[in-house]
Amino acid sequence: MAPNMHGVTAQQETAREYPMLPRPFQVVGRRQELPDTFTLYLQPQDGAPVFQFQPGQFNMLYHPGAGESPISISGDPAKPEKMVHTIRAVGNVTRSLQKLRTGDCLGLRGPFGTPWPVEAATGLDLVILAGGLGLAPLRPVIYHVLTHREDYGNVELIYGARSPQDLLYRSELERWRGRFDLRVHVTVDSADQRWRGHVGVVTNLIGRANFDPQSTAALICGPGIMMRFCVQELIRRGLAPRNIYVSLERNMQCGLGLCGHCQLGPFFVCKDGPVFSYDRIGRWFELREV
Repeated sequence: MAPNMHGVTAQQETAREYPMLPRPFQVVGRRQELPDTFTLYLQPQDGAPVFQFQPGQFNMLYHPGAGESPISISGDPAKPEKMVHTIRAVGNVTRSLQKLRTGDCLGLRGPFGTPWPVEAATGLDLVILAGGLGLAPLRPVIYHVLTHREDYGNVELIYGARSPQDLLYRSELERWRGRFDLRVHVTVDSADQRWRGHVGVVTNLIGRANFDPQSTAALICGPGIMMRFCVQELIRRGLAPRNIYVSLERNMQCGLGLCGHCQLGPFFVCKDGPVFSYDRIGRWFELREV
């Protein structure tokens, strides 16, 4: 359908006016990343352009008969013609999405949420810390940084997984490690004798990263306990809480802050987050039962 004078199609106007209404998308590609983790490549079934997204935002994926689930966008923000989502099958909805194959359809709402501060971090060193599936919401940041590499200082990626078999995007990690403008540190919790890399928790590698604490932004996504210890270590290294960012995907169900399931203290994670600076969320982030 042709766009109006502002370059917006009728489908896009409908999505903006009715954000609870899913758009039909088709699976145009699928990749099995790990035994329980897969990536879906999606394009609009209605032919309308996909909205531009920012690193850190998420979509609500709807599979009829199963329900909806919030899934971070894990593709390249410079290539929004395909929506890319890496998903772990851990519940009814995600297990249902796991059964989708090329040609199948699903509903999509979004993008929603606050992004990683890639613009505000211009001119700074970057420390990107990911644990497990937490690399997926951070992958768009890495794509953006490598596309605009001259805008940043030293860039350090620290990634940890449970075992070598649980490493996500292994071929991409190898390509990134081969670059001269990005330092990649990988660790696993446990390994067999074939593993030649580091063994231990992510925080053990922060000391190997090259950054100036006074001019660095740290972006963290992973299990809660991993993020808490990373925050503590970064603050101990001299980073200001306002320059430490965490991504929290907590019980999100509607994406618009209407249902209240993701309330965290005074915040609704789906609307006020999922990316927060630590000085803003720290008080609530440390409480287990809020």
